[in-house]
Amino acid sequence: DCGKSFVDSSAFNRHRRVHSGREPFTCPDCGRDFADKSELNRHRSVHTGKGPFDCPDCAKSFSCSSSLNRHRRLHS
Repeated sequence: DCGKSFVDSSAFNRHRRVHSGREPFTCPDCGRDFADKSELNRHRSVHTGKGPFDCPDCAKSFSCSSSLNRHRRLHS
């Protein structure tokens, strides 16, 4: 028991996979496994070249929101 507590059961179950080593989400392109579906979705941008976070000012997309936020400073 790591001592963490969670408000809802879905967050708790997602966290339990960290300790169990269970990674039920598999990339269909390379076979790499992930514990969380959001991690898989972020990873898939490696294969597609398109991230889930699009810049509203240009055509670039990013795999994580912090990269998009850093990029957006270039436009201002």
